[in-house]
Amino acid sequence: MTVIGVSDLNIHPLALGGNTFGWTADEPTSREVLDTFTARGGNFLDTADGYSAWVPGNSGGESESIIGRWMKDRGNRSDVVVATKVSTHPDYPGLSARNISNAADASLTRLQSDYIDLYYAHFDDAETPLIETVAALDSLVRAGKVRYIGISNYSPERIREWMDIVQTNGFTAPVALQPHYNLVERRNFERNLAPLAEEYKLGVFPYYSLASGFLTGKYRTSEDLAGAARSGGAATYLNDDGLSVLNTLTAVAEERSASVAATALAWLSAQPGITAPLASVSRPAQLEDLFAAGELELSNDDVARLNAASATFA
Repeated sequence: MTVIGVSDLNIHPLALGGNTFGWTADEPTSREVLDTFTARGGNFLDTADGYSAWVPGNSGGESESIIGRWMKDRGNRSDVVVATKVSTHPDYPGLSARNISNAADASLTRLQSDYIDLYYAHFDDAETPLIETVAALDSLVRAGKVRYIGISNYSPERIREWMDIVQTNGFTAPVALQPHYNLVERRNFERNLAPLAEEYKLGVFPYYSLASGFLTGKYRTSEDLAGAARSGGAATYLNDDGLSVLNTLTAVAEERSASVAATALAWLSAQPGITAPLASVSRPAQLEDLFAAGELELSNDDVARLNAASATFA
């Protein structure tokens, strides 16, 4: 188990993303994923109020609702750590104080819980003064509706501004940061965000840990992308630089008798300051790679080879 930042949230060192629930995983499949994940010792679920409003026929909140019904049926709310996010639900866009209050109550209703363990500001809202956002999140903590606060998709400048507001006003400080970070997306986190995470003692949960599936090794040609619901992001890396990383990753994986996906996640876990990589699946069998990553210890040479292969992205 590992601890999130300076909180008392103890989690398994693997975070299960809920963005597939109600999208590429229907509710019965999502429940199977959740059952399998927790049966293997996983306990940290990451979702957002906007998941999955982009799917035709959905209105947002589907992932939270699925998790909420599952927790109620299993009677296991106290056994899992739930992170969700605010600012992207179609009914509650942005981070004004009123919006945060209403969105939090809506999330609690869908989750069928009276508290959220970790509540992220999902995307910065330039139209709302940052002090209003920070104060509103502080109010939720003081009201007992939220245990801890997190930051996602904020620039280094805005993170530092956030922390200055916390210090000046005595507001609740965030304990977690969720950045875009993987072997083919290194530059912004390593150069700009990692120093802040270390300075402010933030737990770090990289999202798109497998680069929309590219770092699983299943997309090596444009033909491989055809018909895959989540392959759009993977196409970004289907070039000489991306394939070079994938080739080295595959070689290391074969030497370790591990899957490509597990090796990519193990590289993330080996990076300084990483609390747990975030990964999502569409069926229970895919969890095997995620748990294998937690048991895979790369050597210093393995990490150095992967660092060198992905240096163009750093």
